[in-house]
Amino acid sequence: MDAATQLQRPAVTELRLSAFKSHRNAVYPLGPLTLFRGASGSGKSSALQAYEALARLAGGDTLDEALAPVAGGAGACVPQGARPDEQGRRGFRIGCTVEGPAGPVRLDVAVQAEPELRVVGERLTGSGRTLLSTALRDPGLPRVEAAWHTAGSVPVTRAPLPDDRLGTALLPLRVAGKTAGQRMVLDAAEQVVLALRSVFPCDPRPELMRAPVAARDGLLRGACDNVAAVLGRTRHECVTRHAALVTAAGAGCRGAVEGVAVQGLDGGFVRAVLARQSGAATPLERLGDGELRYLALCLVLLTGPGVLAMDQAAEVLPARQVLTVLADGLDRCLDPRQSRELLGLAARMCERGHIRLVGTVRGSTGEAVEEVPGVSMVDLGA
Repeated sequence: MDAATQLQRPAVTELRLSAFKSHRNAVYPLGPLTLFRGASGSGKSSALQAYEALARLAGGDTLDEALAPVAGGAGACVPQGARPDEQGRRGFRIGCTVEGPAGPVRLDVAVQAEPELRVVGERLTGSGRTLLSTALRDPGLPRVEAAWHTAGSVPVTRAPLPDDRLGTALLPLRVAGKTAGQRMVLDAAEQVVLALRSVFPCDPRPELMRAPVAARDGLLRGACDNVAAVLGRTRHECVTRHAALVTAAGAGCRGAVEGVAVQGLDGGFVRAVLARQSGAATPLERLGDGELRYLALCLVLLTGPGVLAMDQAAEVLPARQVLTVLADGLDRCLDPRQSRELLGLAARMCERGHIRLVGTVRGSTGEAVEEVPGVSMVDLGA
């Protein structure tokens, strides 16, 4: 895919953690395949948590909902040792850059976590100007004062917005698009929202993947607990990608693999099995944790939004979207061979331009990563 075509697909190319957990004034460039590497406690997982929080806010979640996956909630996002101001307020700041048809667009968000959770400032910039800015003017009211670029008879439009949601995600409902300035704001906001919404957080849970599942449960969840039902669907929908999955299974699982199939059970349930060249098929529940995580991650990389349980931007053509997989602990439970095979598959799929991957790996996986071309490594050290 040429560069001009890929440019039409909005993508997050930089994550900024100005003040978030252990991160301060941190700027992380994100390529098609980016891996955060470091020791335990170095901030790998928290970088992905910030990305997911931005994605959830862009999808319309409230702050409470966006931060629900973070253990400890909003309070845990405040940098350790941060002192409250005179009003007892503490918070955090995160942001990103999204590149696409509107050029590079920056989004920065300041969140007050204590004493009450609210957005206290937001800034959307692009084309060399501030397109949206919000500020908390009256702490007693549940709103912020927003100002967005108009460039008409009135250069700036001002209006209140709720203090528990992302203003950028609300702009398409508030801006008419009648002037060139308004259209510039809309293009930038829609580019950011589209890139952030197209996210699938994935952390396969082997202990949940071994039980039979309802055959109709055909959208893959982040824990991949319904992988059997999804395999029953995808093996008929795309023969080419299913064949690639079988090849990947043979490379990462013990013993020769002839196919990945589904067996029907009583009550409308199914289980997945690995077909062998000789002997009985191996049910997935008999596989090790590493094999299960490996298979599930391969399936995610070989599918798309129509197969994954995620918020799809139905108003935008699939050809204009890039799916971003967030995989915390990408190499968890995997042996070196499985890590190499999985990273190789990820690199090939990301090179095609329809998928991006941001993941975390252990420091010990460095050797496997270095053997795979196209990987951008963020080394957080100890």
